[in-house]
Amino acid sequence: MAAAATGLDQHDFSTLLVEEREDRLVVLLNRPEVRNAIDQQMVDELHAVCAALERTPKVLIIAGTEGVFASGADIGQLRERRRDDALQGINSTIFVRIAKLPMPVIAALDGFCLGGGAELAYAADFRIGTPSVRIGNPETGLGILAAAGASWRLKELVGEPVAKEILLAGSVLRAERALAVNLITEIHEAPELIAAAHALADRIAAQDPLAVRITKSVFHAPAEAHPLIDQLAQGILFESQAKFERMQAFLDRKSEKKSAKKSAQDSDRKKN
Repeated sequence: MAAAATGLDQHDFSTLLVEEREDRLVVLLNRPEVRNAIDQQMVDELHAVCAALERTPKVLIIAGTEGVFASGADIGQLRERRRDDALQGINSTIFVRIAKLPMPVIAALDGFCLGGGAELAYAADFRIGTPSVRIGNPETGLGILAAAGASWRLKELVGEPVAKEILLAGSVLRAERALAVNLITEIHEAPELIAAAHALADRIAAQDPLAVRITKSVFHAPAEAHPLIDQLAQGILFESQAKFERMQAFLDRKSEKKSAKKSAQDSDRKKN
């Protein structure tokens, strides 16, 4: 049975290119004139994407256009923001919402992935990149801090020493270093990047969607919630029809392989 559509329409977006497939949504950040800098309009449009995916859960692939993921927040807008703007958490709010989407989020990174662009990538469940990736948080060089998730997500992703190198010393990691510290998990040439993101989405799509959704929620639950939340979640999945169907299919395949092996052995014995 075909999955429901999210109802998103490309005509509703000016900073994003949106492509919907049956089991996933591809969103391209599209402000090439400013290297896909994240401005208020893009934030608003990303909220619209999240609202649709909260109603109709699908895998989300986020990438950039013209060889750039996102060069950061729009400095022109950032320059004019004051204390009350910071307290609104304009970027942090949307990145938290992206991180909490029901199904996994894949960030396909190319070229600059800096500041707010890097924090958007940190909010994804998976990060893959090209050899030209440059990822980091130069905020302290601009007199501010990385306040949209990097100050706590980055330590979880790469550990304290590397996180401090990025946040306090302004280090920008190239692709091989980012791969070495697990900030990205795959490197692909630019023409193959989106195909690689779809291949990863295909692997996710091969799993049971409900099991994926619940596993993501359990994975991000606070430490004190375990093991109770694991047991409750497993209780839900133990009653799902997909569990019975998938396990029966596994047992059937195992039985077929065993029968085929026995038939081959019998045939060999007859020949001998």
